[in-house]
Amino acid sequence: MSTRKHTALPKARTLIEALPWLTRHNGKTVVIKFGGNAMVDEDLKSAFAQDVVFLRHAGLRPVVVHGGGPQISAQLEKLGLESEFKAGLRVTTTETMDVVRMVLAGQVQRELVNLLNQHGPLAVGMTGEDAHIMAATQHYADIDGERVDIGRVGEIASVETGAIQALLDDGRIPVVSSIARSADEGDTGVYNVNADTAAAALAAGLGAETLMVLTDVEGLYADWPSSDDVISELTATELEKLLPGLASGMVPKMEGCLYAVRNGVRTARVLDGRVPHSILLEIFTDEGIGTMVVPDKDAPGKPAEGDEAA
Repeated sequence: MSTRKHTALPKARTLIEALPWLTRHNGKTVVIKFGGNAMVDEDLKSAFAQDVVFLRHAGLRPVVVHGGGPQISAQLEKLGLESEFKAGLRVTTTETMDVVRMVLAGQVQRELVNLLNQHGPLAVGMTGEDAHIMAATQHYADIDGERVDIGRVGEIASVETGAIQALLDDGRIPVVSSIARSADEGDTGVYNVNADTAAAALAAGLGAETLMVLTDVEGLYADWPSSDDVISELTATELEKLLPGLASGMVPKMEGCLYAVRNGVRTARVLDGRVPHSILLEIFTDEGIGTMVVPDKDAPGKPAEGDEAA
């Protein structure tokens, strides 16, 4: 055997290891929430785009949902506008909402679409306003038991996935900014929606196989800060019990995972977006990474015995 053939063997083994997962996920919809360092680091952005295009060519139907907190804050600062937060949420005035819309749909989304389309005419950018994909009502912050008005921040009232389904059926990769139209009659404005929440709602609406949330930690820690052991898998009920004690930044991500698996999504995963190609490692390897949330054993749609996802 030549040296060249010998050194190529690990590549073949890697491809063979991926075969069961390729078979299992073929034709399935995967919703990926893009955020954290993966959104601002150039190498990680490039790796993310490669992963999403790989999923598409491997027979999956990826949908990308994104926010853009750091980019919004930077643009507000340039314009001399202050970023104000209450209960971890951005106070969004009408003026701020104009900036949010501009940054998400005109900057973050455009960059991501262009990265994906370096590999072919695949990605199509849209916001939750388009084709009435997402409608929202006003969300109020809860501060010490008091309901506080934080402006044009929305919680999703309804999802219409027809336009996304049409793009998926055409072989495209929808890239959705987390902006929603108002569900209130007579209100022509739009709402800024948490991207984790938007991704979970779309995953449920699409009947996705998996929701994947990229973040800046390894996963859900079992006993943070006393331990950095990551919980590899837990059920919806187990997660629900942990929610009150989680760090504020993890709450919307884990609430999104909980909502997804309780509304027909087979698995929801929180991944470390600081790891290049974390998406492929999670979907196509035996070990997987991050934390996976699964429905309770007695829940409708629970995977059959011996057919657990990676």
